[in-house]
Amino acid sequence: MNSSDQIPVGAVDELGPGQRKLAFINGRGVVLFNIDGAIHAIDNACPHQGASIANGRLDGGVLSCPAHGLRFDLRTGRMPGVSGLSLTTFPVQTIGGKLFVSIEDPVASPAPAPACNAAS
Repeated sequence: MNSSDQIPVGAVDELGPGQRKLAFINGRGVVLFNIDGAIHAIDNACPHQGASIANGRLDGGVLSCPAHGLRFDLRTGRMPGVSGLSLTTFPVQTIGGKLFVSIEDPVASPAPAPACNAAS
């Protein structure tokens, strides 16, 4: 698949501010959130132990994992104020009133690995 492939996941107007929607794309669960009018898409798996995060408590732009309470900023995918685990996020585009997600080109990556060229 091409990294620019966009998968339609619904209409923009069906996801109001503060709402969420679970979509399945090629067998993968993706959760879309409307945070203050901006649509964010994340993988429906907490990076801690893979628990479904779709029904987590949403506080503004911060989502809490229902399994262990880890908190993630949906705007960045990262834990607020901590370098640690991060959600896999996906680019979302609005084209002609419809939402499109690309799961082939995730935006966030796991926690940074140590530098390879660090002096010993």
